[in-house]
Amino acid sequence: MTIEIRTVPADQLRRWMDTVNVAFGEQTDEAQWQLDQALLEPDRTLGAYDGETLVGGGAAFSFRMTVPGGARVRTAGVTGVGVIPTHRRRGVLRSLMARQLADVRSGGEPLAALVASEGSIYQRFGYGLAILLGAIDIERDRASFRADVPSAGSIRLVDKEEARRLMPRVYDPVCAATPGFIERDPAWWDERLADIEAHRRGAGPQYRAIYERDGEVRGYVRYRIKGDWTGIASASVLIVNELIGTDAVAERELWRFIFGVDLIARIQYRWGPPNQPLLLMLAEPRRLQLRVSDAIWLRILDVPAALSARSYAADGSLVLEVDDEFLPAAAGRWRLAVQNGHATVEPTTDPPDLALDTTDLAAAYMSSFSFAELAMAGRTEELTPGARRRADDLFRVDVRPWCSTPF
Repeated sequence: MTIEIRTVPADQLRRWMDTVNVAFGEQTDEAQWQLDQALLEPDRTLGAYDGETLVGGGAAFSFRMTVPGGARVRTAGVTGVGVIPTHRRRGVLRSLMARQLADVRSGGEPLAALVASEGSIYQRFGYGLAILLGAIDIERDRASFRADVPSAGSIRLVDKEEARRLMPRVYDPVCAATPGFIERDPAWWDERLADIEAHRRGAGPQYRAIYERDGEVRGYVRYRIKGDWTGIASASVLIVNELIGTDAVAERELWRFIFGVDLIARIQYRWGPPNQPLLLMLAEPRRLQLRVSDAIWLRILDVPAALSARSYAADGSLVLEVDDEFLPAAAGRWRLAVQNGHATVEPTTDPPDLALDTTDLAAAYMSSFSFAELAMAGRTEELTPGARRRADDLFRVDVRPWCSTPF
């Protein structure tokens, strides 16, 4: 069997989408397809062909992702990767990944990122677990604040058009300050605010609420309600799709609003921050049932460009030996030298202080994990005493990474 990986012609994108959905055991939803057409980039959409038969594919979005310090770095947002059941375990995915990463690297993007269907798949291609998510599930009658703080500001429901106009005023400054956030252009806002049946998954329509204080928009929440009754009382679940505030007061007031929605038995938030502020707001934090899981897997394709793009918490230098088994051309030894929070990264022949592979560097890059934590997992090799501590001093951040845009 000879598989050819090539760019999918624009007039075959629907066929490509149907093939990828077969790989995921799904079918193409017409309304979702209309949204996807605005997001897909034909020149970044790859197909795996057995002759003229599409048997798999993968695509990439052209993102800009915030890294520690606030810089926006060009990032390939990998999506729609799958191989149909008849052609699995034959090296098709490996060929797809090799071609895609080569394209991304030659296009000058230092990072690639994805949300994995299974965490074991992409580590063999050099992706490391870089950003976590926090999911919560709380009974509404146990959702009470630890302190009786008077409410501040006001919340109102808005339609899709007003949400489209006001929500970026909240998202954009939070995006600028939060590592892992992705810039949203108009097409991505259309996707986030769409209210098609495929997005509901048995729940009702999307509600959109805006929080205002002192004449300014300072937060928003998008949510749905999955209605149910036991016969004597409501068993409905309120599902938060996204909740973002520009400050702590905004977050508290948005949650106060959510906790106050009537006829709700449970509240769930499946894609929230891992360091959920509610843990410190509630009288019974255990009731949140906070579950931390993987969110974004990161692939570093240009070590000097990636390391020099972010900022650092201290001055100093470190020699890193980075191994890259899947993409040896991206491996090397570099001196990271930081002055006034900014780094220069240059090749060096000096002895390395730390040896690590590209998955380790990806895990530490956004500072979701420290080098000390990597060491506790048996990852990285300290070649100079104290090198891990120096690395953690450099990579420390004040704002924990999060990504509120699954893709």
